[in-house]
Amino acid sequence: MKRPLILIVLLLSLYLLPIWGFAAKQQQQQQPQQLRFGKDGEFKILQVADMHYGDGKTTPCEDVLPSEFPTCSDLNTTAFIQRMILAEKPNFIVFTGDNIFGFDATDPAKSLNAAFAPAISSKIPWAAVLGNHDQESTLSREGVMKHIVGLKNTLSQVNPVEAHVIDGFGNYNLQVGGVEGSSFENKSVLNLYFLDSGDYSTVSSILGYGWIKPSQQLWFERTSKKLQRAYMDKPEAQKGPAPGLVYFHIPLPEFASFDSTNITGVKQEGISSASVNSGFFTTMLAAGDVKAVFTGHDHLNDFCGQLTGIQLCYAGGFGYHAYGKAGWARRARVVVANLEKTEKGVWGAVKSIKTWKRLDDAHLTPIDGHVLWSKTSAESLNVQCTGNFAEHQLHSSS
Repeated sequence: MKRPLILIVLLLSLYLLPIWGFAAKQQQQQQPQQLRFGKDGEFKILQVADMHYGDGKTTPCEDVLPSEFPTCSDLNTTAFIQRMILAEKPNFIVFTGDNIFGFDATDPAKSLNAAFAPAISSKIPWAAVLGNHDQESTLSREGVMKHIVGLKNTLSQVNPVEAHVIDGFGNYNLQVGGVEGSSFENKSVLNLYFLDSGDYSTVSSILGYGWIKPSQQLWFERTSKKLQRAYMDKPEAQKGPAPGLVYFHIPLPEFASFDSTNITGVKQEGISSASVNSGFFTTMLAAGDVKAVFTGHDHLNDFCGQLTGIQLCYAGGFGYHAYGKAGWARRARVVVANLEKTEKGVWGAVKSIKTWKRLDDAHLTPIDGHVLWSKTSAESLNVQCTGNFAEHQLHSSS
């Protein structure tokens, strides 16, 4: 009686083997592509903050000059992204929240598709986190993130698989490998952290915006430690951690530590952080690998300031259906990490991290170029070099 059953199972397994093999192959093909430094030892990131995309060409612009208003819409935001991609040719694009303006997005899925369309069509890997307006249409916060994860060429994740309990949606880490063929090709020489800074407080006694919760900070701490161990282990064991960059939407209270005397860029409005300090800055400081944090949310601020070794940076308002300042150009931030050459003359670890912004004007004018972090310096350098440096970047990327 057992033999026919065994034969049936055997025949079924032979029948299903090609299907299983095909499914495994499909799953393998759908794995996120590896981020890696190019043969020139460079990795360039374009940050797009606060697109506030609505319904496309029917959605009007805010805070533009009267002469610009009649023909201005979400399509201006799309055109700006396309121009930035062509000018900078980034290796990676990061969208730091308020990707759509939920209240004015009739069909949020359609609006998300349109907002990310330039990144998708460029075939450049990209990732996104959520702001406080993304979920204000008919999709929940989880639904928005799940839709983003389903789009092409994205490396976004709903949440890390190893974190069984974690607040928010869109907490994940991406590793950037060394140059292919070098001794660092199997090491992450630059670590990117993405977190959901929330939307609004869910505690009745606390008003205002959300914050990064203890569960997220615990995940960050564990991830940072794991990455540091791997980086400082053989082969090519390093003495210190690989630099880390952190992306989320709502600025930390520590962004209020600066004034016009100790920043690169401008501060034109107050810091709209949570009304409580969750301690995430201290958590990053204790981890020891974070060199810079990048946020959006406050559209009229575009500065970077260094606080105890960590650069806190705004991108500046990008989207045209977002509040701004008439005559003050929309802008985007670019960050470039460069590798050093080893004694053997091949690319090694990260040597420096630089940044600048480009304005959405006739020439995509680069401004505020400076060094965020340098391996050879005891602390990050804050040297203004908007002249020769910015001119060099304009010519080298066009």
